[in-house]
Amino acid sequence: MLEGFYKVRFQLGEAVGRSVMHVGGGKMLGGNSAFAHIGTYEKTGEEVAIVIKTVRHNPDPNYRAMAGTDDATLIAKGWPDGDLFRFKGELKELPGVPFQSVMMPIREDEIAGGVGEGGIANGLYSIHLRMLDGIEGGLTGVMLLNQGRILGGDASFYYLGSYTAANGRWKGQILNQEHTPARDENPVFGGHEVGIGFSGTYDDEQAVLEATALAGKRSLRLTATLKLMHRA
Repeated sequence: MLEGFYKVRFQLGEAVGRSVMHVGGGKMLGGNSAFAHIGTYEKTGEEVAIVIKTVRHNPDPNYRAMAGTDDATLIAKGWPDGDLFRFKGELKELPGVPFQSVMMPIREDEIAGGVGEGGIANGLYSIHLRMLDGIEGGLTGVMLLNQGRILGGDASFYYLGSYTAANGRWKGQILNQEHTPARDENPVFGGHEVGIGFSGTYDDEQAVLEATALAGKRSLRLTATLKLMHRA
């Protein structure tokens, strides 16, 4: 089965990157700290043909586009390798430069939530998280909201959670965990399994939240902004 939630390691020429990806219903929605990845897939036997576009959500110039342009389109074919899926292809913008990736499954426990009248839109959101109380640091990534379930991540972490939403207000909980060691790049969250409880508001295009995170023995306050990038 291809459908599920994955961490991804990809390589374009000599450059290496990481992300998360949710696969289901013919759509591939994911991303990392600077880019959203929005695409489709089609299965023929065991082979999978994919087309994925990248869209920048973080303007920080320190996050450079591997292709040299923010807007790029990947065309690739993949196949199963045990629990993994491997892909090879190239970008339209860089013909002849080989691309390869491997998707490794992230186990999803049963995640329960609920969406009431006027609930938050299902879709792929960018998320920009900022620490409060004078603590430096934060996270940028992507988050897929779908009928009370949260799946998301970035180049180092993945997020699993649930939420309830109705009439412009929402609340929920998220578990933030490493899929790639991140202590050096993110000393606040790196090396910890971080539980986050949040509440906030939303409209048709974005959401905001305030939250308390427990990272090791530290209790941290934070705020985050989500912007809808692609409806699911």
